Amino acid sequence: MTKLTIKIILTVLALSLAGCSSSDEDDLDLVPDKSAQALFVDARNALDRGQYQKAIQILGAIDSRFPFGPVSHQVQLDLIYAYYKSGDAPQGIALADRFLRLNPNNSNVDYALYMRALINLSTEENIFQDVAGIDRDDRDPEASRSAFKDFKTIVTEYPDSKYANDSRMRMISIKSRLAKYELAVAQYYIKREAYAAAANRGRYIIEYFSPSPEVEQALVVMITSYDKLGLKDLRANAMQVLAANYPDNSLVN
Repeated sequence: MTKLTIKIILTVLALSLAGCSSSDEDDLDLVPDKSAQALFVDARNALDRGQYQKAIQILGAIDSRFPFGPVSHQVQLDLIYAYYKSGDAPQGIALADRFLRLNPNNSNVDYALYMRALINLSTEENIFQDVAGIDRDDRDPEASRSAFKDFKTIVTEYPDSKYANDSRMRMISIKSRLAKYELAVAQYYIKREAYAAAANRGRYIIEYFSPSPEVEQALVVMITSYDKLGLKDLRANAMQVLAANYPDNSLVN
């Protein structure tokens, strides 16, 4: 993809976002003057039909007109979901942050955490990275770290939550993503002959991401780095661990 093409895409998106933000108030005015309950039924119907922009429009009107109504908390949670489904990650995360900040003891805190984690994960699917064909493993996984933190909170603080099991499974997947990133950084340090930094990254993978498929390569990084640094004892220890756990590795034979 050329720089010109990327610039055109970014310009179009910027104009689209500007148009959306300028029409927010107009959108709210288009929502009929009904009771909070009646509007809530309309919003739920829109969600059920997959009409997420319409749902956002109605839910936003309820949240604005009836901020302290009996359905206010559920409206906020539904808004988070609608923004997630519509692909508006910044708005979804901002609303989840607000809900968790203002309602720390709400019975749906686990859901808000779960949705914030899912939204953060969705930002990993970046169109520009995919279109440009850039290797994803060496990108800073800040969104994955945030998601991992929320999933871990659900598992540890809300173990009986209906989202706990899925959160646990997603943590396993994210662990692999984070380990791949650390391994990519370690291998970058190897290329730059920054062997001490590479060895530290390898050790970090073993300490925090075991078991994972990246552990074998992390040990190889450590062995290579210690060899270059002339640290024979550390190299021997790492080799011992590699031989015990990965006897078919080429360095062992």
